[in-house]
Amino acid sequence: MDTLALLKKYNVAAPRYTSYPTVPFWETDKFSEEQWLISVKNTFEDYKTEGISLYIHLPFCESLCTYCGCNTRITKNHGVEQPYINALIKEWDMYLNILGCKPKIKELHLGGGTPTFFSANNLKKLINGILEKCDQSDDAEFSFEAHPDNTTKEHLITLYQLGFKRLSFGIQDFDPKVQLMINRFQTPKQVEEITELARNIGYTSINFDLIYGLPFQNIDGLTETLNYVIKMNPDRIAFYSYAHVPWLKPGQRRYTEKDLPNSEVKFILYNLGKNTLIKAGYENIGMDHFAKKHDSLFVAAQKNTLHRNFMGYTHQHTQLLIGLGVSSISDSYTAFSQNVKTVETYLERIEKCHFPIEKGHILSRKDLILRKHIRNIMCDGKSLFHSGIPKTVHHKLVPLIEDGLVSLNENQLNVTLKGKAFLRNICMAFDERLWEKETNNQIFSIAI
Repeated sequence: MDTLALLKKYNVAAPRYTSYPTVPFWETDKFSEEQWLISVKNTFEDYKTEGISLYIHLPFCESLCTYCGCNTRITKNHGVEQPYINALIKEWDMYLNILGCKPKIKELHLGGGTPTFFSANNLKKLINGILEKCDQSDDAEFSFEAHPDNTTKEHLITLYQLGFKRLSFGIQDFDPKVQLMINRFQTPKQVEEITELARNIGYTSINFDLIYGLPFQNIDGLTETLNYVIKMNPDRIAFYSYAHVPWLKPGQRRYTEKDLPNSEVKFILYNLGKNTLIKAGYENIGMDHFAKKHDSLFVAAQKNTLHRNFMGYTHQHTQLLIGLGVSSISDSYTAFSQNVKTVETYLERIEKCHFPIEKGHILSRKDLILRKHIRNIMCDGKSLFHSGIPKTVHHKLVPLIEDGLVSLNENQLNVTLKGKAFLRNICMAFDERLWEKETNNQIFSIAI
């Protein structure tokens, strides 16, 4: 089957698989806060020497980027910073009471929203408030997301002094027409200057986020963006497919499907980006990610130690991930939980010393097995089935095998080179909860 035919066949709504089960299929009616906290305590005790991962969601932005699918709060009132920081530290204290002793932080990430919405001084208060009550692994990695338009020298120096060595700049596209539609503005000169400044301060890994499939995006514009990016030489590049979900994110209604590249053009944009980055010396890692050979993400991929969690791909592997803040998701290995999604409700729950958990899921034995195989496919491009591939899964794999996207070698499934562009579709063959609860409502973005 030729590439265009494959695109038409597999360009369907599909999860991104930062977890299994995916959030829409959590059994929330079987979940309780008590079970969740017990699972956190047990996993912490079982893997105490391993360390934990910590994700902190900072939701505030001064303006709405219309493409964005994240949980955000748009405001120019910076008076919101201190109350939110106080609540984050209090939530962390509540978890520390559950853990019972000092945890060891192996991974810490500030996401958003726009973390650099917060002043450098307030970010220092937050990080010190977290770190003074725990230890750090020798190989701990701290990272944060930054907007090139509002990240200052003070931000970079302050966070570097606190232990941050990796950061990610949200670029998306340099085409002025695209930037106007998505309401996100930064010039190549701005990005070049802030990138150079970060390197001079000492940051060892800089990531650029790019998106293909944005409104009015075209081959010439993306080519120019890629040329600028390659010149700036970031260590990593995340090249995401635009997720058009206006039923979930009303900001995306600023434009219509007619303004977006059609599926054929979008696939051309994907191949343009992939081939350009590989030619420039980047290696294709997992799904959507590219890294230089010196970068820890590439090294982990080579060693088959790449990991994927709710924060995306990482070379750090912990069984316990605690998410703090509005809408943050936590993973105790045997259970998931997600916090409430509005700032007001979050602050109110914390004020009353209640965990701000809105929903969750307790993983069954089958969930754990399927999650392992989905993670293997997403990270390593292969998975071994010691007891053989279940018949139900094998049936779902048959068309993927016939189309040359995967191959079977005895009990091992391998993703082919052609199949790397269809990882989400391949994982769907294992998604038993998706088969069982098929719905006519589109709840996921298109795969490619």
